[in-house]
Amino acid sequence: MTTTSRLLNLLSLLQTRRDWPGEVLAGRLEVSHRTVRRDVERLRNLGYRISAVKGPDGGYRLDAGSELPPLLFDDDQAVALAVALQTAAASGAGIEEAALRALTTVRQVLPSRLRHRIDALEFTAIPTGRTAPVPPDVLMTLSGAVHAREVLRFDYQTAQPEAPDTLPAPPRRVEPHHLVTTRGHWYLVGWDLGRGDWRIFRADRILPRTPSGPRFTPRELPGGDVHQFVSARFKGSAGGNVWPCTGSVVLSLPATRVLPFAGDGVVEDLGTGQCRLTAGSWSWLSLAASFGRFDTDIRVISPPQLAAAFGTLASRFEAAAADATR
Repeated sequence: MTTTSRLLNLLSLLQTRRDWPGEVLAGRLEVSHRTVRRDVERLRNLGYRISAVKGPDGGYRLDAGSELPPLLFDDDQAVALAVALQTAAASGAGIEEAALRALTTVRQVLPSRLRHRIDALEFTAIPTGRTAPVPPDVLMTLSGAVHAREVLRFDYQTAQPEAPDTLPAPPRRVEPHHLVTTRGHWYLVGWDLGRGDWRIFRADRILPRTPSGPRFTPRELPGGDVHQFVSARFKGSAGGNVWPCTGSVVLSLPATRVLPFAGDGVVEDLGTGQCRLTAGSWSWLSLAASFGRFDTDIRVISPPQLAAAFGTLASRFEAAAADATR
């Protein structure tokens, strides 16, 4: 590794804003502790404020709030930055133009070798089609309240518009805990003080009010994991991250034909061109309909509620077919 490459790697590690024992840095860079000390001095001479950490192991830390000289990127960092900025158009954060301008600015200050790598990375980020853009100032307000642990006051636009003669709903008062993005939307996870329960709010429907409320002590999120919590709520589960309705059927198709379209279901090869599929959904009717998309013979294994749902769908489809022939 050349000295320049080693300095870039060292700077990349220090920029994670953690204390690095000298021996750990030496191991990561595959050099001696003495070489690490010399490289730290080289970075200090370039203007980077790196302090020594006292203790039995010793170490180094890049001071927070330092006025850094122009940032240096290694190859992987440059590619990661280019990908992140080019995919910003599909994030729903309302920063598409700013991201393109940032990519242009970064490209201009990179060495020609890295510019060529970025220019060769051409792709198109396609939104999900359901993306709901959120103004950046709203995202910053929500994120700032999460960080400061301040009660948020905001008006919330529900999916169903209110009748003209309906009194406006009072502002929501929420203890914000997490800001997440998934499925083309931004969501705020928080404790609704007015309803005394956890809620998930679409960020594009939030109109923040000022000033914000008092500081609060964070509550324990059910399950302790925001990913599992949001996934469970989207499945319609009030408990763990499982579908409220789960059933099994035998499909007259080989497992290789079903597996690519099984989602989070479990496929078991039964031989003779058949397979068993166990899957879940938020209702028995929706689960039965999802099994029907495989366009083959179906035999219900369990439970009885799934068989009843197939009967309900059969009656509805029969009625629809009869109505179409009139």
